Amino acid sequence: MRKAPSTGRTSGRHSTVPAPRAAAGRGARVAFVGAGPGDPGLLTLRAAELLAQARIVLMDRPDGAEVVRRHCREDVEVVPLVPAGPVAPVGQAAQLPDVLPSPDAKGSLPLQRLLDAVHRLGGTGLVVRLMSGDPGVFTGLEAECRALAEADVPYEVVPGVSSLLAVPLYAGIPLTSPDSPRLHLCDAALQLDLEASAADDVTVVMAATPGRLVEQLSNLLDAGRDPETPVALTDHGTTAHQHTSATTLGDAAHILDHADEDQELLAVVGRTVELRAAISWFETRPLIGWNVLVPRTKEQATGVVDRLAGYGATATVVPTIGIEPPRTPQQMDKAITGLVTGRYEWIGFTSVNAVRAVREKFTEYGLDTRSFAGLRIAAVGGTTAAALRDWGLVPDLVPSGEQSAAGLLEEWPPYDALLDPINRVFLPRADIATDTLVAGLQEMGWEVEDVTAYRTVRASPPPAEVREAIKTGQFDAVLFTSSSTVRNLVGIAGKPHRATVVACIGPATARTAEEHGLRVDVLAPEASADALVDALAEHGHALARASYDAGDPVVLPSRRRRRRS
Repeated sequence: MRKAPSTGRTSGRHSTVPAPRAAAGRGARVAFVGAGPGDPGLLTLRAAELLAQARIVLMDRPDGAEVVRRHCREDVEVVPLVPAGPVAPVGQAAQLPDVLPSPDAKGSLPLQRLLDAVHRLGGTGLVVRLMSGDPGVFTGLEAECRALAEADVPYEVVPGVSSLLAVPLYAGIPLTSPDSPRLHLCDAALQLDLEASAADDVTVVMAATPGRLVEQLSNLLDAGRDPETPVALTDHGTTAHQHTSATTLGDAAHILDHADEDQELLAVVGRTVELRAAISWFETRPLIGWNVLVPRTKEQATGVVDRLAGYGATATVVPTIGIEPPRTPQQMDKAITGLVTGRYEWIGFTSVNAVRAVREKFTEYGLDTRSFAGLRIAAVGGTTAAALRDWGLVPDLVPSGEQSAAGLLEEWPPYDALLDPINRVFLPRADIATDTLVAGLQEMGWEVEDVTAYRTVRASPPPAEVREAIKTGQFDAVLFTSSSTVRNLVGIAGKPHRATVVACIGPATARTAEEHGLRVDVLAPEASADALVDALAEHGHALARASYDAGDPVVLPSRRRRRRS
C-alpha cells in the first residue's frame, strides 16, 4: 500500500498545527483588542477600526471608557467585566447553536460575559473584548480563545502596547543603553532570575502592588545588586495622572511604604533611570495632572478637550447652554430662500452655532454650497471660519485683530452704490445677540436682516458631585469662552472656588467674571478657544517653573487648596 504524501504536519493530541477556524463572515464574531497601558492615543489603527464596528464592548477597566467614547458608535453596549447586575440585551435576542459551551461555576467572569454577549448577538455582529495593555501579556486569552474555538465562533487578536514597555518611555526612561544592553521583564508572578538580574548592566522592569515590589526589590538586594542602583517608581502610567519617583534600590522601600497598598506601580531598576533627566517629556508638560472645567456644549468642546490633552490635562465638560430651533422658523426659511435667489450681498456668521443652523437648513432643503456663489461671507473669528471651511466654504472676511463683533465692524467695508449691486446683509444669529453689529453695519449704509437662527437656553444643572467639585476647588482651572458661560455656570452650578485658575477668552468675558466675584488669572491674547488653552498652558508652565526655581515640588492649584484647608 502506498504511503500518503507527507504534508509536513504532525498528528495526534500533541500536534502543533492549529485546526481550521470558522470563516470570519459566519455569525457573530469576537475581537480581542489591546487597549494599551492607559493613553487612548496608543491604540492601534486596527483596534480603532474594530471598535467602530462593535455592537458590544467588554471592558476590563473603567479608563477604557475614553477609548469607547472616541471610537465606538453611539448605540454600542458596554459591558464592564466586574461583578454587576444583569446586562441589558442588544436588539433582538437570538440563539447560537447548542454547541456553544456554558461556563460552569468555576468559569471566569470575563469568559462567562464573553459567551453571553456572543449568545445575545446571535447571527451577526462583532463583540470586542477590550483588554488592558496587550492581550498576549499576563491575560486569560488562552482560555477564552479555546472556548470560542470549541463553539466554532471566529475571532481575531489585535496586539496592544504593553505597559511594561510603554510606561518607562512615558517616564523618560529607555529600557536599554550601551552601558545596559540587557533587559529582564518580570512575569505576572514576579518570577525573577535573581542571579542574572543582579548584574549591573541589566535593566529590570516589574509591575505590582507596593508590598510585592518591596519583596522583589529586597530579593535583588540579597542577590547582590548594588543598593545605589537607580530605581524609578511610576503610578497611573501614560495617563494625565502619571507620577514618577526616582530613588535607589536601597531606599525604594521607604517610598513604597507610603504608597496606596492597592495601587499597581511599575518599577524600573537600572542605570537607564539616570537618563530620565535628559529624556523626560511626558511629566514635564505644562498642564500634566490638571483637571480643567470646560463649560461648553459637548459638540463645541471636542477641540478644546483634545488641545488640553496635548498639554497633559484632563477635561470635564459641563454644558451651560442648550441650542434649540427658533420658535417661529418662517423668518429663517424666508432668509434661506432669499440667499438662494440672490437677495443678499453678504452673509455674516458670528458663531459656530450660526454655521450649524444654516447648514441644517441647507440639508433640510436639499441645497449645497453652490448656493453661496456670488455671495460674500464674513466670519467673526478663527473658530467660526474653521466651521465654514469644514463645510467647504472659505470666508472672504475674518478680523485680523479682535475677533468679536467690534473687530468685524472695523474691517467690514462700507456700502458703495457703485461697487455693491445689492445692499443687504443676512445675519443668522442667536435670539440673545446684541445690537452692536447690526447698528454698526447700518451706519455704514447696509440694510441688515437680523434673523434668529437658533435659541440659547440655560442647560440643566450638572450632577451633584460636579457641583460640589466646582464649589470646593477640586478643579485646577476653568475656561470661560463667553460672558454667557460665566453667568450660566454660576447659575446652574455655583461659583468656582478661589483656588481654581480662571481663564477667559477676552476682555468682555473677563469683566463678567469679575462682576461675579471671580479673580481672572489668564486672558487669551486673541478671542479663540485654541489661544485660550495655549494661554492656560503658559500660565501652568510659569507656575511650575517658579516652583522648580525655588526648589519646591510642583503643586497643582487644587492641591494648594487642600493644603490651606
